[in-house]
Amino acid sequence: MKNKKLKKLLSVLAIIVIVLTGLVLLYMHHMHYDIEPHVSYNVEVMDAEGRTHPEPSIVYYTNDISPDALMRIYETLNVHPEGRVAVKLSTGEAGNPNYLDPNLIRNLVQSVDGTIIECNTAYSGSKRADTAMHRQVAEEHGFTAIADVNIMDECGYIKIPVYGGIHLQENWVGQDLANYDYVLVLSHFKGHPMGGFGGALKNISIGIASREGKVRIHTGGVFSKPPIDLGSLITNQDVFTESMAEAAKSVSDYEDHGNHIVYISVMNHLSVDCDCVSSPAEVDMHDIGIFASTDPVALDQACVDQVFEAKDGASLQGRILEKNGIHILTHAEKIGFGNRVYQLINIDTITE
Repeated sequence: MKNKKLKKLLSVLAIIVIVLTGLVLLYMHHMHYDIEPHVSYNVEVMDAEGRTHPEPSIVYYTNDISPDALMRIYETLNVHPEGRVAVKLSTGEAGNPNYLDPNLIRNLVQSVDGTIIECNTAYSGSKRADTAMHRQVAEEHGFTAIADVNIMDECGYIKIPVYGGIHLQENWVGQDLANYDYVLVLSHFKGHPMGGFGGALKNISIGIASREGKVRIHTGGVFSKPPIDLGSLITNQDVFTESMAEAAKSVSDYEDHGNHIVYISVMNHLSVDCDCVSSPAEVDMHDIGIFASTDPVALDQACVDQVFEAKDGASLQGRILEKNGIHILTHAEKIGFGNRVYQLINIDTITE
């Protein structure tokens, strides 16, 4: 009798082991993603290598990181916002020192009479997951001293359509986005522990999504209840970056098909971690400059190329490759959003 019970128990345990092994293998297959190598899309590099390409988008840059340079590069874009102007940036997590300096951006923000816009975060442990605390952090970091700050999902979200997406059919953004006529996107380009890097595309996808919308982007539309912690653990990395690209495209489409939105990225205080990390890894790259474009895909590609050209960029290069961060650019272009090919123009050499 005891032998029969033992054999039955061993049979049950064997079945459990087989099932668990199958689930683990299925999960590993689901989570697999191929690392895309870095390839420059600067037309000068492409021409020198004999690579054909379409007409490039224009990306302006300056190595000068100053309030005057920021104004000059904005003026070079030759855009003329009318109505209520939103300035999308990250106010930075409490304890993180790498966010954009309010003294750097003050003149530009005030010149367009801009309102700084943000949405609450959706990850555990963040002080900015709550509107009141988010405002407090924004005040502590100096942003409320230079402009009004609007936490756009304080009272909820609106759903905007995603055209051409494979994971998202709609994007849940802070409801107050509807109150603005134009968006100036000021991004601090840096690494990111989940996306590889954070630039213009992340700023308008994750950054403009409500808490629930952030969870949907992180999980390819499967989950919507914060926090993102569990959902992101069981979501394929490429699904996440593809969903970011799709959400970013929806915001551009919402802003008059890209005619009411423009992008400026500052490459300084470069760490492998983003401004959303309370205790980021040390900055280990030199400051590079300010870059700007009407095409966020070209802008992010140009910034990524700068990282891979940098002699001290090994850490950030590794982070981008490890997380297959380049895939967001590939997918954005695939769904008809932006152009990876760009021409880089130094505004300091432009003569009147």
